[in-house]
This record gives sequence, structure tokens and C-alpha cells, in this order.
Amino acid sequence: METLIAHPKNEEQATALKAVMKVLKIDFETEESPYNPEFVAKIKRGQEQIKAGKGIKIAIEDLWK
Repeated sequence: METLIAHPKNEEQATALKAVMKVLKIDFETEESPYNPEFVAKIKRGQEQIKAGKGIKIAIEDLWK
């Protein structure tokens, strides 16, 4: 049998997936993220800022100057 890994985007999706699996009598496990939610939010904010062009590029040669 195969293993499926789902990545719900919010609590509503997670709840719906759990309900469907319970009705179908599918065994499942839940696992909390090992990362601090505040840290994850900071990283995501930084990624969004880079996509918006708010980052600064530094050439490798200039890293230690």
C-alpha cells in the first residue's frame, strides 16, 4: 500500500481531511511542525519581500569586504 502526505493550507482543510479519513476508516497520524510558528512567519515574510524586489544582492566576492 502507498503512503499519502497531505499539506492542508489551513485548519479548515485539516479538519475536513481528518473527517473524511475517519468516515472511510483510514488510519492516519498527525504531526506538529518542529518549528516555532513565529520563526516560520518571519521566514515567509522575508521570502515575500524578496519576491517583491525588496532584497539586496551581494556578490560572493564582496561578502567579506
